Amino acid sequence: MFTKAGRIAPGLVVAGIAVLCSFVVSWQWSSVSPLTVSLLIGALAGNLGLIPSASEPGLTFASRHILRAGIVLLGFQLSFSEVAHLGSRGFLAVISVVIVTFFGTQYIARLLGVSPGLGLLTATGYSICGVSAISAMTGAVDGDDEDATYAIALVTIFGSISIFALPALGQLMNMSNIRFGMWAGSSVHDVAQVVASATTYSHQSLAPAVVVKLTRVVLLAPLVAIYGYRHSQSQKHAEPHQHPHTGSQRISLLPMFIVFFLVAVSVRTTGALSSDLLNTLKQLEKILLALALVGLGAAVNIKKLRLLGSRPIILGVCSWALVLATSVITIRLIPLTL
Repeated sequence: MFTKAGRIAPGLVVAGIAVLCSFVVSWQWSSVSPLTVSLLIGALAGNLGLIPSASEPGLTFASRHILRAGIVLLGFQLSFSEVAHLGSRGFLAVISVVIVTFFGTQYIARLLGVSPGLGLLTATGYSICGVSAISAMTGAVDGDDEDATYAIALVTIFGSISIFALPALGQLMNMSNIRFGMWAGSSVHDVAQVVASATTYSHQSLAPAVVVKLTRVVLLAPLVAIYGYRHSQSQKHAEPHQHPHTGSQRISLLPMFIVFFLVAVSVRTTGALSSDLLNTLKQLEKILLALALVGLGAAVNIKKLRLLGSRPIILGVCSWALVLATSVITIRLIPLTL
């Protein structure tokens, strides 16, 4: 345990310094979110080569585990009535986005002559929840490692682009905070990227973005189960000497942070927490999310674009355009008074 703590400590120190700077900027200019500044500091430092390699484990820890802790704390700012309200309005949009993106991406992959495996994994990552969805599907269907690497690169690159592109597009379309949050939650790939996109637009966009996104994440379980079953059935007809992997056994169908998020919402719904405690939890949530966004920003590497071939890049662009267009159309159709 001490060895692991020693490995992540340098990165957490770097993230902490960046967060302190971001809050100083926010105190000087109140209209600037410290979360947005944290993301920009991480992205600039990462691409300019200012982050030492010893910091990478800690920054990765922040972008994954600390992010999830921040999302759990976000649950204390929501009641079940608010979650149900946002979830019911966004559910049909989520279903539409998942279906159109999942099957549309595979169709585009066939047109481009991309391998079916890469098409399936890219479709899963774009339509559900990025890297975690790709990992789950790869395990379920014994996917090719190279296909998984390409798919992960695509969702990482285009999800990172979304962090900066979506807020600009939202401003051009004059989206309200709630509607933009639902758009980000239904279209951006990884949970971390959704949080970054929403907070870049406004802090009020964060709650609807997370609620809609987690609704989308839950759909990973039935999707992977269906394809895992289809794969296992096809393996029954394989030669006796062939031994399929058992990757599907490693799948976690419901991430624990979603469970803890719902527990936090449950506690908030009881009304047992004082306003002072809720304010403290909100500040702690903001600090944790800021730490996570430094790590996420540091992982945004524009040089990765050169490593992909033209056809995977075209597939990534087309799938990205498909998920954005489908989600913005469906979100626009939802009547909102906020």
